[in-house]
Amino acid sequence: MTGQTTAAPQKQKLTWSRYSFPESLWSFGTLLAVIVFLGYSLHFLNIDILMMLGAMGKLGGVVAARFYPPDLAYVTDPGYLASILDTLQMSFLGGILGVFLAIPLAWFSAWNVSPHRKIFFPIGRLGVISCRAIHETIWTILFVSILGFGMLAGVSALTMFCIGFAGKLFSDEIEAVDMGPVEAMRAAGANSFQVFIFAVVPQVRVAFTGIAIYTWDVAFRAATVVGFFGGGGMGWYLKRNVQQLENLRVGAIILSIIAMVLIAEFISGWLRSAVNRAK
Repeated sequence: MTGQTTAAPQKQKLTWSRYSFPESLWSFGTLLAVIVFLGYSLHFLNIDILMMLGAMGKLGGVVAARFYPPDLAYVTDPGYLASILDTLQMSFLGGILGVFLAIPLAWFSAWNVSPHRKIFFPIGRLGVISCRAIHETIWTILFVSILGFGMLAGVSALTMFCIGFAGKLFSDEIEAVDMGPVEAMRAAGANSFQVFIFAVVPQVRVAFTGIAIYTWDVAFRAATVVGFFGGGGMGWYLKRNVQQLENLRVGAIILSIIAMVLIAEFISGWLRSAVNRAK
């Protein structure tokens, strides 16, 4: 019996080369266009780079002079502590409602599994795009003008914001599913709802859970801004003290907001890690 020897596969050597003529023309042309546009924008807006850099250097002194030492005793006031709970409740309700409403819109706006591409697809796309196109501050102003100041306007604004945020991510996940189970259920005579529940949802269940957690994280950060414009919570206290020029209290409120955001970030990261481990 004779042995056979096989040659070891040789690794392909990677070589660096410049772009050829057409690619290099587009590359450098695009870079030049971006630089020219930035230069024109700075000139048109009359932005003095040297003055802006000098102002950034003085920013620390201004902050220390106006906001230090922060009045930390103010954030222990029962009224302010209740506003923290209001902000948490507002972000939770807005996130939950937004996620639940975003799921059917994402299903409608996913081209591969939309129940009806001529009717439901444009409805779903229009709903998601409309919610994403309007900033949460504008939603807050609209709902405050309709419903008045308070938590209801804040929750409504956060709900619309979360529909646009989660709906886009949900629809992207749905459009990336394996179409094998979908086609198999369609061939077996299943309707669109059955296909979504039994062929799509099992594939996107974990991703949807992670997106829902991330949506709440983003909603909590937006809740402070929503409160500043009339939605209640911590943002309302921040606005009131800014208008009253209570800078030391403003500094304490900002520190408490940063602390709450860090806690929310830690909880959100831990939950997303748990979801990833459960895959």
